[in-house]
Amino acid sequence: MGDHDENSQPKMLEGAKSMGAGAATIASAGAAVGIGNVFSSLIHSVARNPSLAKQLFGYAILCSALTEAIASFASMMAFLISSVF
Repeated sequence: MGDHDENSQPKMLEGAKSMGAGAATIASAGAAVGIGNVFSSLIHSVARNPSLAKQLFGYAILCSALTEAIASFASMMAFLISSVF
């Protein structure tokens, strides 16, 4: 009855899994932009006040690590979506 056969449900599920994993990896682009903004601000700040360079570099590394953690969580979710569900 209709255009559906017994293989359409697993194909739809695989397509949805691929779309979900692809959407989860978009966060990698956001993390790249975030890290670029952090180091751009670092360069700008050091140019304005060179005496704070060491302290600002520590803050920049911390912010970069936190931003990179978002990308790690996104890739973990992409792997979970594509393999577990």
